[in-house]
Amino acid sequence: MTLDPVHVDSIADLAAYLARNVDDTDHGDVAARVWADFLDPLYGPEGRAVLEPVGEKRLRAVDVEDIALADAPFDTTHGLDSGTINPTTFKNGLVVDLAQAAMAAAPSDLDLHRRRSIVAATHVNDSTVTLEEPWRTVDEGYCRRRVLQVPRVNRYAEGIVHALALYLAESSHALEHADAVSDLLVLDGPLYPVELLNWRDRDAELQALAEELQPRSIVENYIRLVESFVERDVPLCGFVKNPASKRIVGTLREGDHGIDVPWTDDTALFTRLLERRTDRGDDGRRRGPENRRTDELSFTSWFVSRGGVDATVAADGDAYGVERQLDPELYETFFVSVYEPRSGVLYRVETPYAFAREADTREAIARQIVGEVAARRGPPEAVAKADGLARISASEKSALRQRFAETLDTDEVRRYDDVRWGDVE
Repeated sequence: MTLDPVHVDSIADLAAYLARNVDDTDHGDVAARVWADFLDPLYGPEGRAVLEPVGEKRLRAVDVEDIALADAPFDTTHGLDSGTINPTTFKNGLVVDLAQAAMAAAPSDLDLHRRRSIVAATHVNDSTVTLEEPWRTVDEGYCRRRVLQVPRVNRYAEGIVHALALYLAESSHALEHADAVSDLLVLDGPLYPVELLNWRDRDAELQALAEELQPRSIVENYIRLVESFVERDVPLCGFVKNPASKRIVGTLREGDHGIDVPWTDDTALFTRLLERRTDRGDDGRRRGPENRRTDELSFTSWFVSRGGVDATVAADGDAYGVERQLDPELYETFFVSVYEPRSGVLYRVETPYAFAREADTREAIARQIVGEVAARRGPPEAVAKADGLARISASEKSALRQRFAETLDTDEVRRYDDVRWGDVE
């Protein structure tokens, strides 16, 4: 116990002070104004439409129980996820992260669940050392593995091995098993590898790295994945559990829109738009914290996003230098925001324009995801299954790092927080 009652009371006093001086009563009006006046479309500083609704722009709500019990549009769904041991630096100068990707099916397909793609991404400053190994199969062909040596950098080595390991494992596994998906594939995360796409907007070293073959080839995997599913007419989408985009609020702040935007990111804006409250206690409605209504799940209509990293895959973007085999417009990112009121969590669902252009298809994707979120109070079943298959537990991470250290005949570089907190599940 680190806090005495007097400390707790003092913190409560601080909270009371903040409550008196931070008034958000007008934020609902600001959100309503943003929705009504600036999103149809939203123009950037250069007059380019960075956000635009497709179809009718509206806020929607459905009864939680009704949508949870409704027939799903897709008979089967597949989910894809990857997990890592997190970047690890060893005393011999090697930096490594190991990622495994898995695909899950609902209903279950145990043969598919056994399959894995494993990537060890490595960084070493010694120019005489080559650490590259092509894909090799183990476990009777159920598992593929490879070693990837990332370009040498002065900074960001840990972040780079993490991103390249995770995205290569995920994208290659998706391509390898795309034919197993007959109805709908749901990626655990964005439709495209946003971390790699963000490198172009970072400092000079990461900008230079973005021009290297390795990150471009991984981005190409995602482009080819979209093309593969379009060719087979099987929809795919990304389910973003922790959306952190600032494209809308950032554009509103940058432009001459005459509005004071109070939110730090787009999630806060859409939460304000979709959250429904009541101050009455005698109407029989179920409510969550702070009189939040929990009887209806709310979501937006679909939008196309051409701002931030989404600009790279927009029709007028260069797709990271990757040649697109279809009309460039078909790759554009369309999204719908979904608010789960019982947990108070906002999710973002993304799909390429190739599927969003058909009203029936985008409605089916929205109904599928909204229904599963309502039924499970969280991510769709196939995504949750893939997460469980791909996740590497804290004890497994520790054991794998120890195996690396023993095999390399060196020790892991340890920091105080590693000792204090250890690995987090």
